[in-house]
Amino acid sequence: MDKRNKTFIVIGVIIAIVIAVLAPFLASSNPDGLESATEKINPTALESEQVHSAPMPDYIVPSLGEDGISGSIAIAVGVIIVFVLAYGIGVILKKKNN
Repeated sequence: MDKRNKTFIVIGVIIAIVIAVLAPFLASSNPDGLESATEKINPTALESEQVHSAPMPDYIVPSLGEDGISGSIAIAVGVIIVFVLAYGIGVILKKKNN
């Protein structure tokens, strides 16, 4: 990978993390579209027992509470996990093609 591509990737990851850190402070407190539609169609659907609980439900780190900082950390961790997975898959696919 040449220097230009590395710079592009680093800048993209930095921008994604900045957006992730700011998102909880700029987000609406209203429920998202999927939750809102679910509540209208079947009001008891969201109250049913979960098969598996999410590690960071509602974009928060449970041990840090439900404030903006917790949300920022949860989203930034998610961005990093997705980047690492996508980069890893790209490396594997590149090796298979060569």
